[in-house]
Amino acid sequence: MTDSGTGKLHDLADEMRNEFLDEVVEVLQELDVKLDSGRNGHQTEAEVIEPFRRAALRFKGQAANFGLRQLATVVLRLDDYVTHAPRVMPPRLWDDLQSFIDIMLALAEGRLDPDTETAALVRKLPARLGFDVGDIEVRNVEVMLVMPPGAQTRFVEREMQQCGYRVSVVPDTIEAFSQAVQTKPDLIVVSAIMPHLDGIDLAIGLVSMPATRNIPIAVITSLDQGDERLALLPRKVPVLHKGPSFGDDLFKALDDLFLI
Repeated sequence: MTDSGTGKLHDLADEMRNEFLDEVVEVLQELDVKLDSGRNGHQTEAEVIEPFRRAALRFKGQAANFGLRQLATVVLRLDDYVTHAPRVMPPRLWDDLQSFIDIMLALAEGRLDPDTETAALVRKLPARLGFDVGDIEVRNVEVMLVMPPGAQTRFVEREMQQCGYRVSVVPDTIEAFSQAVQTKPDLIVVSAIMPHLDGIDLAIGLVSMPATRNIPIAVITSLDQGDERLALLPRKVPVLHKGPSFGDDLFKALDDLFLI
C-alpha cells in the first residue's frame, strides 16, 4: 500500500475514534441528567441504573477496539458494578455513579493525563456493591477474583469484602490476563480449573512475567492436594482448598502475603 493510502486509513481511523469519543461524551451527559433526576426522586433506582447498564455494554468493546485502554477498563468496572448491583440499592449508589461519569468524561474529553497509570485510575473508582458492609472500612486493596459465576465465587467475594478489600470479578482467564497487566491488583485469586485457559496456567504465566511477577497470586481448587497439576505451580503461590479448611487456608495465604 502506498504512503498516501496508509495515511488515508490512519485519517479514517482517527475520525472514527473521535466520533466514538463524541458519542461517549453525549451519552454520559444524558446519563448525568438521568442521575440528577433519580437523586431528586423523579425516577426510580432501577430506571436510572438500566441506561448505565446499556451504556456499559455498548461501549466496553468499542473502547478496546479503538485502543482506549483506560476508558475500556473503567467501562468494564462500570459494567461489573451495575450488573451485580443488589435489588435494594444503598445510598452511596448516586455518588458512585457520579464518580463513574466524571472519570469517563475526563477520559473521553482528554482532560485526564494520558500517562496516568490504569492501576492508579481503578483505585479511584467506587468499590463493587455487595452485602451491607456496615462499619467495615473499605481499604485501598484491590483483589481480582478470576472465577466462574456461582455460589463459590460469591462466597469468596464476601470473605474478601469482609476484610475491607475492593473486589472485582473476572470470569474469563484471557480477559484476566489483560486486566492484570493493566490494573496491577494487590492480589489475584484464580480458580485452578477454568474454560479456555486453566487458572493454573494463568498463575504460572503471571508469576513468570516481569510486568506481573510481583503481584501476589493464590489458586483456589477442589483438586486433591497431591494432584500433579498443582505441582506445576511455583512454590510461592499458595493453594486454597475448597472445603472445611478453606477459611484457614485463606487466612494463612493473606497473612503470608502481608495483606492482613
